[in-house]
Amino acid sequence: MNETVFDTGLWLTAGAILGLLVLSAFFSGSETALTAASRGKLRAQADRGSKGAERALEVTDDSEKLIGALLLGNNVVNILSAALATALMTRVFGESGVALATLVMTALVLIFAEVLPKTYAITNAELAASRVAPVIRLIIPVFSPVVNLVRRLVRGILYLFGVRTDPDSKFLALREEIAGAIALGHSEGAVQKEDRDRLLGALDLHDRTVDEIMRHRREIEMIDAAKAPNDILSQVLASPHTRLPVYLGDDENILGVVHSKDLLREVEKLLRSGSGRIAKLDELDILKVAMKPYFVPETTPLDDQMRQFLKRRTHFALVVDEYGALRGLITLEDILEEIVGEIRDEFDIVEKDQSLARTEAGDYVIEGAMTIRDLNRITDWGLPDDEANTVAGLVIHEAQLIPSEGQVFSFHGFRFEVVQRKENRITTLKIRPL
Repeated sequence: MNETVFDTGLWLTAGAILGLLVLSAFFSGSETALTAASRGKLRAQADRGSKGAERALEVTDDSEKLIGALLLGNNVVNILSAALATALMTRVFGESGVALATLVMTALVLIFAEVLPKTYAITNAELAASRVAPVIRLIIPVFSPVVNLVRRLVRGILYLFGVRTDPDSKFLALREEIAGAIALGHSEGAVQKEDRDRLLGALDLHDRTVDEIMRHRREIEMIDAAKAPNDILSQVLASPHTRLPVYLGDDENILGVVHSKDLLREVEKLLRSGSGRIAKLDELDILKVAMKPYFVPETTPLDDQMRQFLKRRTHFALVVDEYGALRGLITLEDILEEIVGEIRDEFDIVEKDQSLARTEAGDYVIEGAMTIRDLNRITDWGLPDDEANTVAGLVIHEAQLIPSEGQVFSFHGFRFEVVQRKENRITTLKIRPL
């Protein structure tokens, strides 16, 4: 043993093992940093001029090739360092050196090549990713031939087991990642419920359609063009709405939409030209004042409709179905309310408080027309809204009939009791989680 202590080859082998451990730590830390780093933060840093962040975004575009190259490099240096350590220990301690090399290398690799670099990388993910990305960018092309071969082999094996891989797909869409981060932040107390609802509401606009939030045609206030001008003026002044559809004969025959300001301007014009005589109002032509109606399909996504409102510089649209029949109306305010919550002004009709009152039995008493989305927002429940928009619609869909007063149903983990029914509409319900 003493003869080998000052052996140059021994020290060279020990130095090689130390260098390989450093490389192993580099590959392990790089893998953790580049996979844990937030692409959003990296993009923000890249926009501020960080070249390292820009390189990190480039190398993480193809995550499969990145992971393959890092794992290949890490395994090569680990196996090589273990082999050198075994040869070194065997030379120094004889046959017992194999077991000693295993123990020593396991401890060194675990502490200095795995736990230590990965702990640092996950603590400073974006900083570490920016620093290692330029080097990793040069390493990936070197390992690419082997990585591509391994990738084909792996996909072939997965194909035999019925697993199909899409190299261009991501495990989670960016929108889903953001939604998950917001929900996680709320569950951990970092994001307030109101903030969570606003952020998720903005993200959901793409998946929701106009018919889900529109005001139903039964609730639309309209102007009959055949009415006397004085009656029309009185109706517009008494209405809480500034825009009202105008029809003639049948309420399906929408001829225009009148804005209260346009109507008042026309009235002022008539009164001035008539020397202030009220009788001059008989010459008021409501269709002359009305704007051309704007019709939209009921299947239009909310984010597309909001863009159209902003592009057309209008806030009001009539919703029609595939046959052209009037279904309802939607405004820009309706879409904004899906993000920020209920918007009220001094002319809005005061409705019941949206906070739900509970009975002594623990039931929530709600209106059947309340949307499932609003109920879920207030209570943090998870009732599905795929097949129905309102709570009454959900009960009818699940029951496959129009229930009578007093009927009770249980589905989706909740108890539903029909309290009031008007004609074919469920007006009041009691709901309790089971």
